[in-house]
Amino acid sequence: MLRDKSDVLIIGAGGAGLVAALNAKESGASVLVITKEYPTRSQTCMAQGGINAALGNAGEDSVEAHIKNTLKSAHGLAKEEAVRLMCSEAPNAVKWLDSIGVCFSRTKDAKIAQRTLGGASAPRACYAQDYTGLKILHTLYDKCMSEEIEILSEKYLLELLKDENGCVCGAKILDIRSGEIENYKSRAVVLATGGYSRIYDKNSTNSTASTGDGIAAASRAGASLVDMEFVQFHPTALKNSSILISESARGEGGYLINSKGERFTNELAPRDEVSRAINEEILKGEDIFLDIRHLGEEFIEEGLPQERKLSKLYENVDPVHDLIPIRPVAHYTMGGIEVDDSSSTTVKGLFAAGECANHRVHGANRLGGNSLLEIVVFGKQAGLNAAKYAAENSSESELQEVSGSIYNLEEQQSENEIDFYEVREHIGDLFYKNVGIVRKKSELQMAQEEIKEIKSKLHLMGVSDSSKVYNSNFVEFLEFQNMLEICENVVSSALKRDESCGAHYMEDLS
Repeated sequence: MLRDKSDVLIIGAGGAGLVAALNAKESGASVLVITKEYPTRSQTCMAQGGINAALGNAGEDSVEAHIKNTLKSAHGLAKEEAVRLMCSEAPNAVKWLDSIGVCFSRTKDAKIAQRTLGGASAPRACYAQDYTGLKILHTLYDKCMSEEIEILSEKYLLELLKDENGCVCGAKILDIRSGEIENYKSRAVVLATGGYSRIYDKNSTNSTASTGDGIAAASRAGASLVDMEFVQFHPTALKNSSILISESARGEGGYLINSKGERFTNELAPRDEVSRAINEEILKGEDIFLDIRHLGEEFIEEGLPQERKLSKLYENVDPVHDLIPIRPVAHYTMGGIEVDDSSSTTVKGLFAAGECANHRVHGANRLGGNSLLEIVVFGKQAGLNAAKYAAENSSESELQEVSGSIYNLEEQQSENEIDFYEVREHIGDLFYKNVGIVRKKSELQMAQEEIKEIKSKLHLMGVSDSSKVYNSNFVEFLEFQNMLEICENVVSSALKRDESCGAHYMEDLS
């Protein structure tokens, strides 16, 4: 079924997608946004600590210092020109967010409040309590509504569509509500579908929706993927649930201590260093805790209210009085779809922004506070350039589907000799152990072989629910197949990188 045609089709309604939509619309393009979930549930809302910008509101700072910190955190694997663009645009990005209504926390003289996050040489992260990403996301959504940008929810990306010249010109979509397959035609497509940390299953801070669907679809359409081995592990997730405890808790003065009550690392070192330090203590048999008790109840309730609520809800501890049990888990994926300095992929007509894209600004380890900045700076770039491309390529063309009929529900049903949900959980544990914080070549090879074996048995897995309407079993099986593609790419990329750096820390090469 061929649905509405637009100049720019944006897939994903998190921060990057909504920023792209606003800028494409402002350029005069007709815009349609489709999303797997609902915009206000996007992963952007989990970015709690802040958005980096060298404003100097809480201490001396500069754009050059921001660039230097970012390049250092990236372990020399970021593209300096892209980093310089992002950091230089940061003050304008925050000014724009402020102008559209993001309710940043304020200093006594009404300036935007800033705090220090790991790896930063100054208090640079502009924040809204510990709800920064959520408040940015909700404000962007409200702005899109006021601009009458159409957003269609519960639409699952199956494949990108190409014309007879090999240019991307739309997308094949599963309407989750009805189970119907729909084709959306457009002159340009922007992918803003997020990362793939959920391949680590319960060992991830991310939403269950972070399954790498857009990255897998882009790869099948011919787009290049780069640096897929770089997966950042956040040092402080709640031990039993993997719920994120923001870096802002350490930025405001929280301590990391072991079972003996000893501090054992610099809490504000880059995330890869802190995660490895915690992992080393855990391997010694230590339990690890985040201690913010000394900050006091008034400060915690004012500045870190979400961290207190999450600790109470998921660990039954009150951080005003108790230690918070934590462990590092997969949090952010630096790898993704290769894009150039216009946010264009290697396939004509296809643009990408946000965590699914690799603008080479994070290298081997992302600096805390740069993810929200990235979605604003490069979301804008992707939206503007997609609109420009659409205006310059307005001729009609025939759709050529990328793939066949694997999205036929009946063909996905099987005897289910193997439960793919159990396999998905097993892969999460396998990757956490073998493709995790500290890696060995032999363990990476074991993971690679196991993924190959699982893929060879895919025909023994399938969908048991035969209904078309809201068939979550079907959607989750499609996600599982994308996750297998991503897993294979991550481990093969890890084996190809014969060096130890940042999030790819090789114990037998260090």
